[in-house]
Amino acid sequence: MESILIKTAQLLLSLSILVVLHEAGHFMFARLFKTRVEKFYLFFNPWFSLFKIQKGETEYGIGWLPLGGYVKISGMIDESMDKEAMKLPPKDYEFRAKPAWQRLLIMLGGVLMNFIFAMVIYIGVLYAWGEQYLPTENVKYGIVVNEVGEQIGFKTGDKILTVDNQYIEQFNKIVPTIVLDGAKTVQVERNGEKTEVEITGEDLALLLKSKGIWEERIPYDIQIGRLAKDMPAVNAGFEVGDVLGAVDGKAFDYYDQFTAYLESNVNQEVTFEITRNGQAMTQSVTVNEDGKIGFNPAFNNPEGLFEYKTIKYGFFESIPAGINRGVQTTGNYLKQFKLFFKKETKAYESLGGFATIGNIFAPTWDWAHFWNMTAFISIILAIMNLLPIPALDGGHVMFLFGEMITGRKPGEKFLEYAQIAGMVLLLALVLYANANDIIKMINGTF
Repeated sequence: MESILIKTAQLLLSLSILVVLHEAGHFMFARLFKTRVEKFYLFFNPWFSLFKIQKGETEYGIGWLPLGGYVKISGMIDESMDKEAMKLPPKDYEFRAKPAWQRLLIMLGGVLMNFIFAMVIYIGVLYAWGEQYLPTENVKYGIVVNEVGEQIGFKTGDKILTVDNQYIEQFNKIVPTIVLDGAKTVQVERNGEKTEVEITGEDLALLLKSKGIWEERIPYDIQIGRLAKDMPAVNAGFEVGDVLGAVDGKAFDYYDQFTAYLESNVNQEVTFEITRNGQAMTQSVTVNEDGKIGFNPAFNNPEGLFEYKTIKYGFFESIPAGINRGVQTTGNYLKQFKLFFKKETKAYESLGGFATIGNIFAPTWDWAHFWNMTAFISIILAIMNLLPIPALDGGHVMFLFGEMITGRKPGEKFLEYAQIAGMVLLLALVLYANANDIIKMINGTF
């Protein structure tokens, strides 16, 4: 429960920052071109506001419905649907009275702010924390695959070599590369020989739905780090610090072999060879119905498991590196977005709502992770707002480009109907995305 609250708090803080900055982009360009802004709101405020204050021409406030925010610009058909004001002759300070290029910049202001803010965050993150990753070549024990990984064709013990014969430096970028680049093959070392795993469209669909297909393989060189209350291990007399050896006389090379053995002995008694305070002894315990005995492992040689690579950036070095990360993240998200239009990937089934977004945050408060995720969401908001859907910035931009090309301004009645249609479409997408979250929770796949 605590982790859910922490994730929710991070989501609300992140969205609050991004919504305010997005709307500030519209606000600044509107004021630059002497266009009146009637309202500036964080979150929506149907029927009432949690807080509001009038300063000059603008009412600033906080709404109660955390689905975004808005600025109400005079003389503009937006989500407020203020039809009465549009019946009056246009005034100099109204949006509709401004030249098309000024209206275009006002509408693009929020998106520009989101992109710029993401770059600034990445620059700050790289300068403050640098970059740490596990090189693919340092995953020296291979991988442990789950059912989805096995279904695709990988096997526990495989060592990933290349993707489409291209080496991927960072191990955690292998799966995203397979998905986003539509990889056809993955080269692995299996039992000392090079083997090729073919990736089909159906495999890509499985990858999109899964939380992951593998993790790094770890040697069976462990001791008990923490015992869970009311679980078999603590009830049987195990103690923190016990070094685990063979089980029922069976020795293991890797931790996954050990867990697999426990899972094959559900509700059965097994006998551990352990070392406690330098003394060898045996300890029997009954494996529970989940195939566990109830402890968290501590590795005897954690520093020797994997060799991570750390890159530190000076202030001036972090600027191009941060911009480059922002550009790469934008490109990767656009590739991911394209998958929704490929029938074989069934990417639409993985579309998620607020729970999915909140779940990308860490269960504990980690500022480096928080800012990385906030930058990522900022880029998502920018791209989504550019979609040519009426009611989004991209819809307004689409009509403005049409006006600039043809020299003809769309009728206000047309814009009203387009706005309504866009709002209905967006509401349907929101309901669909959040329904997917609920279905995943019910099925236990979230």
